[in-house]
Amino acid sequence: MKIQQLKYIIALDEHRHFVRAAEYCKVSQSTLSSMIQKLEEELDVQIFDRNAHPIKPTLLGETLIAQARDVVSRINYIKESVISEKTNDLGNINMGIIPTIAPYILPDFIKKISNTNIKINISETKTETIIEELKKGEIDFALLATPLDEEDILEIPIYYERFVAYISPNDPLFINKNIESSEIPTNNLWLLQEGHCFRSQILNICNNKDQKNTIYEAGSINTLINIVDTNGGFTVIPELHINLLSDFQKNYIRDIINPEPVREISIIIRNDFVREKILNVIINIIKEIIPEHMLNDRLKKFAVKL
Repeated sequence: MKIQQLKYIIALDEHRHFVRAAEYCKVSQSTLSSMIQKLEEELDVQIFDRNAHPIKPTLLGETLIAQARDVVSRINYIKESVISEKTNDLGNINMGIIPTIAPYILPDFIKKISNTNIKINISETKTETIIEELKKGEIDFALLATPLDEEDILEIPIYYERFVAYISPNDPLFINKNIESSEIPTNNLWLLQEGHCFRSQILNICNNKDQKNTIYEAGSINTLINIVDTNGGFTVIPELHINLLSDFQKNYIRDIINPEPVREISIIIRNDFVREKILNVIINIIKEIIPEHMLNDRLKKFAVKL
């Protein structure tokens, strides 16, 4: 069994087509096909169902491919770790980030990371997808809301961010200086669509009063803001979004109190992650971006569960 064979079955699983997989691996189709066939003969198993259109793994093949991803990922970790220790080149790394964090972090993060020896690829997607990609070794780390309580994943808390209410002047809540957490109604509340962890956190603030006939759903926090501005009602947004509001819109912000809801933002890695040097650089960059008061873990006790 050779490492290259493992890379070939991973590529064929991703592309589900021999020609495209071979092009991705920069080998001929016959080379890729014969190497995979030799691996199947060595293991005495059929990894792919070649009668399927498009080609797909067998049930046992899916298990073997997942294990192959794990092996290749570990080997890459070792190579990158050795390179970073022997040279000033910290190497390549793949990062995931959720959409309700990306707008506040990425602009400054990309600027600062470009001044280092780190080559980084960033993908923005939902928490569920990030966890799956991390476990497969498709990304090396991610920045998202925690806790997750996922097996084999290590969470490194970075900062704690308050939630605030954004309220239309036409809404009865607007006259309040502060909003009690226990008194947040679901009438006229605009939320993100199903699948966003931010949505789950807001529903927990509202004591899970998920009334489908009164909760309206949007695709992004910017959309939520625009909906409130045009249609009235209110929404709940992360504290860092306040900096993106106009001076006029900032008049619509109200604090949520008793308790003050907070979300914990962490870097997550697999338990076998070994590239400590590069991780420390990234953590320090993120901490440079975040306001100092958010780095205080005294807010952890107020963190809203997912």
